[in-house]
Amino acid sequence: MRGVVTEHVETVVIGGGQSGPAAAHTLVRAGAEPVVLEASDRAAGSWPRYYDSLTLFSPARFSALPGMPFGGDPDRYPHCDEVVGHLTAYADRLQADVRTGHREAAVRAGHREAAVRADAGGFAVELEGGACLAARALVAASGSFGRPYRPALPGLDSFAGQVLHAADYRSPAAFAGQRVAVVGAGNSAVQIAAELARESVTTPATREPVKFARRHLLGRDLHFWLTRTGLDTAPLGRLLRTPPGRPVLDDGRYRAALAAGSPDRRPVFRHLDGDKVTWSDGTTERLDALILAAGYRPDLPYLAGLGGAPGASGRPRHRGGASLAHPGLAFAGLEWQRSLSSNTLRGVGRDAERAARRLAARLSRA
Repeated sequence: MRGVVTEHVETVVIGGGQSGPAAAHTLVRAGAEPVVLEASDRAAGSWPRYYDSLTLFSPARFSALPGMPFGGDPDRYPHCDEVVGHLTAYADRLQADVRTGHREAAVRAGHREAAVRADAGGFAVELEGGACLAARALVAASGSFGRPYRPALPGLDSFAGQVLHAADYRSPAAFAGQRVAVVGAGNSAVQIAAELARESVTTPATREPVKFARRHLLGRDLHFWLTRTGLDTAPLGRLLRTPPGRPVLDDGRYRAALAAGSPDRRPVFRHLDGDKVTWSDGTTERLDALILAAGYRPDLPYLAGLGGAPGASGRPRHRGGASLAHPGLAFAGLEWQRSLSSNTLRGVGRDAERAARRLAARLSRA
């Protein structure tokens, strides 16, 4: 029967990628007993599904989860396969109950579920397949990869060519010889467009010119200076109504590629019609494929029935990761949750630690 509790646990952490295990690490150290639920078959989150050529934007020395540094050269930029290995090894070492293949369906406030015998701040976590966990506390750490943002572009719904999000892109081989447009101006958009340009005629379509940031300053990676100056951890998230765009980290090759017209950056098109695209200058041509690299939104559909948790905008209402609607609920891995680095490997550990520490203190008081 839906909603009938099959197991009682202390704390449920939803998401076994990077932020969930980071939060569980702090909870364990505080004496809590978290159960980590990961929908896929391994505790690596979305990293196994990123495009083939992806490497981290930050060096290994800045990109490890709490308590387990990356091995090897600390100044290299690890490939996504290395990140998968790091995350799965981290989960194996974690002294917590990590359950893969467990996808949550819904979360409900515990006091509204007759079968939940936890305190009034508890939750009922319903899983696909019918199981239901009663938990005193909950950490939502499911990231955003599962909710790609699809911008409202004129004619998109009736476009006859191939449409996919950057979340579904793997390599340029599938687009060899085609005419392709990539919508977006961030790191992934520019990287994907640049490698596509080697196999196809590719245009990054952006609302404004692409902004670049030098990857190295005075012989040091940019992240060294962000860390040294404190900008990477400055608590600016609570001051932002809308997360700002970020410049493309570049060692010079992407700026040079765009300057040479390969790929050929243009303003976002006027509209799509069938398999045709009309650009802002009025020219029309056939388009084979459109790749949307416009970012993501928090993937929290399971909180829809938890009144007030996601907020009317779909974004969580929180302060530093602590829910403003439910005392026993915390978030980890949100963009600008607290700082510039909040949803990155280099920063998620700090934010998860703060949120989990508060949650552990509440559990101990209770």
